[in-house]
Amino acid sequence: MRHDLPDTPHTLGADLRALRKARGLTLLEMADMLVRSVGWLSQVERDMSEPSITDLREIAACLDVSVSMLFRHAAAPAHEAGFVVRKDARRPIGSSIAGLVEELLSPDLTDDFEMVHSTFLPHSKIKDTVIRPTQEVGYLVSGALQIEINGKTHQLNPGDSFRVRGEPFRWANQSDEPAVAIWVIAPPVY
Repeated sequence: MRHDLPDTPHTLGADLRALRKARGLTLLEMADMLVRSVGWLSQVERDMSEPSITDLREIAACLDVSVSMLFRHAAAPAHEAGFVVRKDARRPIGSSIAGLVEELLSPDLTDDFEMVHSTFLPHSKIKDTVIRPTQEVGYLVSGALQIEINGKTHQLNPGDSFRVRGEPFRWANQSDEPAVAIWVIAPPVY
């Protein structure tokens, strides 16, 4: 289990390390993918070296996250840092799937799980099935969402929840209104 001290500030390096580990990559494997040294990557993860914009683009591609997720770090007041995420300070995450807007609700990516606010735009759907080595629980806050898990389709309405444990899944919002869901994912994938 990962436990940062309460007064440990959120850093880009900590997020990069958490993302790398969530993908099962060693420092050596990721350094090789980036064509960089293990020492350089280790320094970036420990916030001893600051990556360039080009480096961040390459790191984001390697970790399959959006570059904007690595850039947007709204500073929380010191007494809230690591504890509270204000609505206007959420970080966009995830890939750029058309029709899906995801924001990180967790203060950072250093926990054993992440919490995500997902908005599925009207008449949007994911075409390809997703399979992740995770356990995920979702709760539909508003709208209607269709989720297919392991080949079985389920229609979700506000207040419904679901679980995915490494099974193939995909989603569709066939309505004229956005659907909003809260997802908890372990281990973090973004």
